[in-house]
Order: sequence, then structure tokens, then C-alpha cells
Amino acid sequence: MKIPRPGAAMLAALTALLPAVAVAADGAIGTFPDMTTGALGILAVVTFVVAYGLVISEEFSHLRKSKPVIVAAGFIWVLVAIAYQQHGDIHAAERALRAVFLEYAELMLFLLSAMTFINTMDERHIFRAIRGWMVSAGFSLRTIYWLTGLLAFFISPFADNLTTALLMVSVVLAVSKDSRFIAVSCISIVVGANAGGAFSPFGDITTLMVWQKGMVKFHEFFALFIPSVVNWLVPAALMAMAVPKEKPHAVREKIRVKYGGYVVVGLFLCTIAMTVGMHQFLHLPPFLGMMTGLGLLKVYGYFIRRDELRNSSAISGPTDEAFAIKEGYKPAHKPFDIFISMKRAEWDTLMFFYGVVLCVGGLGAFGYLAATSQFLYQGFGATAANIFIGLASAVIDNIPIMYAVLSMNPDMSHGQWLLVTLTAGVGGSLLSIGSAAGVALMGQARGIYTFFSHLKWTWAIALGYAASIWVHFLINARSF
Repeated sequence: MKIPRPGAAMLAALTALLPAVAVAADGAIGTFPDMTTGALGILAVVTFVVAYGLVISEEFSHLRKSKPVIVAAGFIWVLVAIAYQQHGDIHAAERALRAVFLEYAELMLFLLSAMTFINTMDERHIFRAIRGWMVSAGFSLRTIYWLTGLLAFFISPFADNLTTALLMVSVVLAVSKDSRFIAVSCISIVVGANAGGAFSPFGDITTLMVWQKGMVKFHEFFALFIPSVVNWLVPAALMAMAVPKEKPHAVREKIRVKYGGYVVVGLFLCTIAMTVGMHQFLHLPPFLGMMTGLGLLKVYGYFIRRDELRNSSAISGPTDEAFAIKEGYKPAHKPFDIFISMKRAEWDTLMFFYGVVLCVGGLGAFGYLAATSQFLYQGFGATAANIFIGLASAVIDNIPIMYAVLSMNPDMSHGQWLLVTLTAGVGGSLLSIGSAAGVALMGQARGIYTFFSHLKWTWAIALGYAASIWVHFLINARSF
């Protein structure tokens, strides 16, 4: 998920000045006179801008980003209710709010299930084992550069881009202290993680929203695979010239996967298959398959817990063998607990998602999304609008952008829906602050991977962005 940035205020201010007729939110409310220039509508926009300003200042104020948008969401919907009551319908706001909340609830349960699986795999040392293999293999710096970027690309379709980026950067920092190598490797990892998430419904919240909304079917996302590869490969190839040719000393690090780790991976893959099958053939919402898989994981967690209790209580004595076994288990008084994995979910992100979805939905009820849709898609055309949305996602969080596009529901071809899915997913790579992966890596490689070290290669990333769009138009021409 992308970290919100300052451009949102300008976008909201722009939409506030555009005249429009209020439209239905998923058919939940009727047509009312223009409310975009009314006092309540303007106050709603101001509320959103102020809340987003507090989100942007999180790094300095340490106020978690979910808090201001949750409060803003409640206030905006109070304004919506008052506005519609003034036009004679006391139940319109309630129907609209329930429609918006249902969309959020489905996505939230899906994400909670996926996050629990990822946290459980992390707790079982799956990701540490991958890291241990890479740092112990004795690869050259160039090989590690390509491997970390490639793995970031292929892991992020299943894990979130933040987890993937943190895993790969830990390898980079472990094998070398060369600042040139670390900087370009971090950029490659960020671009690879964001690009990898663009061709999978499981890779990013934006692709998940597009899938659950029914704009793109599961198998149709793979039409973006080659454009996504190009998006990462072009800048990666250009930056590879800056990677030193030396071969560092191998770091001896062997991590043993805990009991049941590989089974958890298998359960996750089976859950994905079950989710896709239930949605494709039975037309059931994806969250049901994911929650069913979560239930299976909880049942298997019961057996992991029993194994840890049994082995921990059986281990005693000062022998080396006993200590070697004990390292893979928690103490008997604190065995594996699946609810710890659920507790470690990105709750701030999930609650931020709630606030943003309701805020944007409330602004849509006033007619601002219709105004923006008319301004962008009818004024500039679908292609220009979708490319602009990708560029905007480098400074604005891609969740409200994509939710706004889905709520606008512009009349455009299947190829254009694929295009906006691609651009919203990879546009954040243009700046280091454009995605959660980039922000996190600036903290991990502090002083080496910085905003300006990333900006130095923005031209190469922009070439990849343009090339991926061109390839999409080339190979998916029939969908336009």
C-alpha cells in the first residue's frame, strides 16, 4: 500500500471548484440537485483536506495516519445526512453509507486473512530461510542485485510490497556496505515489488479492489505480466551498470524453518486457489474463500501449538542437541498462537483504509467524484487520465485514487481498466515516498537510500513507466 502524500489536498481543492450533478453511489441514492458548491459540501472537502494534512504530518507528529481519517469519515457522513435531509430524503445517506461500508468490509476481511497468513509464514521463519540462503550462497554483488529485484517482483504478488521489500533489503545490507550497491539495489527492490503487485489481485490493495468490483477478472490480470516485467526490467538494466563487480565474502547464516512452515505455505496457495474458484465458478465474493482458508489455518495452528507444547516440555538438559532443538520452539508457557499472527496485522493500514473509503464515498455522495470523472475522463480522455492517475500515485496514496476511479465508474474499455490498474500500481515507484516499500527502505538504509538517491534514477524509472504503458497498448491492443 502506498503512503499518502501531499497532492491529495490539491486534488480535493480542485474537485471542490468543479460543478456537477450528484450521482448515485452504486445505485443506493437518487439524483439530487448540485451540492458541490453548497456550504456543507465545501465543509466536507475542507474536513478531508485537514485530515489528510494530519496524515501527511505523521512522520513529524507521530499521530498514526488512521486516526484523523476515521474522525473525518464520521464528520463527513454527518454532513451528507444533513444535506440529503435538506433535500427531503431522510434515508438516502443511510443507504449510501451501507453500500460504501459493505465494500470496505469485504476488502478488510480479505486483507486480514492474507495478512494473517503472511505473519504466520514469517513466524515460522519462511522468509528468514530465504534470506539465510541468499546471504550464505556467496553470490557476486551483481547477482545479488538481480536476485533481490527478481524475488521482490515474484514474491510481492502474494505478499505485500512492504514485507517483500524489507526481506530483500535485509539481504542487501547483510552482504555489503558499499553505498552504491545498496542505493541502486533498494531502488530495484522498490520498483520490482510495486511492479510485481500490479499483475495479481493479491499483490496490492488497488488490484484487489479492481478484482472485487468485477472490473477485471482474475485471469485477466495476467495480461499485465509482461508490462509489469518491463516496468521493472528497464530501470533495473540501466541501474545495473552502477553496481560494483566485486564478490563479497559469504555470510554463514542457516535458518531452520519451524515445524509446519511449509504446510502453511501450502495452505496459503490452496486458499488462493479456493478463493479464485469460488469467485469464478460460484460467483461468491472473494473474502469468503480467504476467510475459509483462514479457518483452515486456525485449525492447523492448533496442531502446531500442540507440537510446540509437547516438544518444549520434553526438552531438558544442557546438551548441545537439546539447545539446538529448543531454539526452534517457544517456551512451553508461550506456545504458537494464531491470534498473535492476527494481532500483528497492519491494523493502522486497515483502519486508514476504512477512513479513506468512507471519506471518498462521502465526497462522492456530494457529487465531487462525478465532477472529477467529467473533468478527467471526458475532458482529457481515458488514456491521458489513466496515465495521469499513475503519475499522481507517486505523491498521493493509491488507495483513495483507485477507490475514487471505481466509484466514478467511467465508461471505458477493458484495456483502459487494465491500464489504470497498471499505472496506479507502479506509479508510486517514481519517487521514494510514493509507496510503503520506499518509505520503509529509507528507514532501513538510512543515509544511503534517500529521497535524492532515488530521484537520481527517476529518469530510468520513468522510462520503465512509459515502456510498460507502450507494451500494454502493443500486446493488449484487442482489449481497447
